[in-house]
Amino acid sequence: MIFSTLEHILTHISFSTVSVVITLHLITLLVNKIVGLSNSLEKGMIVTFVCITGLLVTRWVYWKHFPLSDLYESLIFLSWSFYLIHMIPYFFKKEKNSLSAITAPSAIFTQGFATSGLLTEMHQSAILVPALQSQWLMMHVSMMVLSYAALLCGSLLSVTLLIITFQKDIIRIFDKRKHFLNDSFFFGEVQYMNQKSNIVQNALPSFGRNYYRSQLIEQLDHWSYRVISLGFIFLTIGILSGAVWANEAWGSYWNWDPKETWAFITWTIFAIYLHIRTNKNLRGANSAIVAFIGFLIIWICYFGVNLLGIGLHSYGSFTLTLN
Repeated sequence: MIFSTLEHILTHISFSTVSVVITLHLITLLVNKIVGLSNSLEKGMIVTFVCITGLLVTRWVYWKHFPLSDLYESLIFLSWSFYLIHMIPYFFKKEKNSLSAITAPSAIFTQGFATSGLLTEMHQSAILVPALQSQWLMMHVSMMVLSYAALLCGSLLSVTLLIITFQKDIIRIFDKRKHFLNDSFFFGEVQYMNQKSNIVQNALPSFGRNYYRSQLIEQLDHWSYRVISLGFIFLTIGILSGAVWANEAWGSYWNWDPKETWAFITWTIFAIYLHIRTNKNLRGANSAIVAFIGFLIIWICYFGVNLLGIGLHSYGSFTLTLN
């Protein structure tokens, strides 16, 4: 009872905090910068990260297994992974996180879905099925979910790149609010124009727009590549550890199970992205299109088996129930 109550408290605190943080963040995009709100996103993300961590630890201690046994727990862990990706640059580089516009909404979306009425039956954990009673559970599943989080964030940055590249009308909005993207993405390295260039900006407004647009696209491509590279490493480790676990549990390293097949397709798509990204002539929109395809494949890989309940990985399947 105590653990259940603590779990509910941590869930509500984390979800409420990140909801307020995103609301305040949107306000700062629409109105002039308000003193005291500039650091609210970082502080709120820290509080939420601590609460989600406490939630996972609570389930781990109470149920005596790593909290990745079903779809609900994997969604909570996915949300925690988005927070972790957000926090790493904040702690190690001491600079504003350029992924905040991606990680915060992604975290609240996954956490909101996990805590919704659709997965009510999974909120209470249970004894692990025999296939999951292994030390490989922590290694394999955690690496896979971390890879999904990183690859999704990197792919969303690529989607943003595509929008800016092919929708020139959006640039007019950026022109009216020159600090819009700086506040939204926290690109510390990219500045629209400093005060010393006001004369040049007024004389050559088209040049200023094109310069800022090209710099923004370059930064999106740069960050997308870095995050996807990290996710690709996690995905590779996850697939390899899963193969070892499969041999231990089922007597074969690879069974062409639907989950395994889609994981391999996901790995192939992002391997193609990384290969294309090495060619300077194909960077930007070309590699971003491949990342967008990978974004769609990830959701098929992550939810497909759970929705259909087929294959050797169907232990995480669920039935939608509306209360």
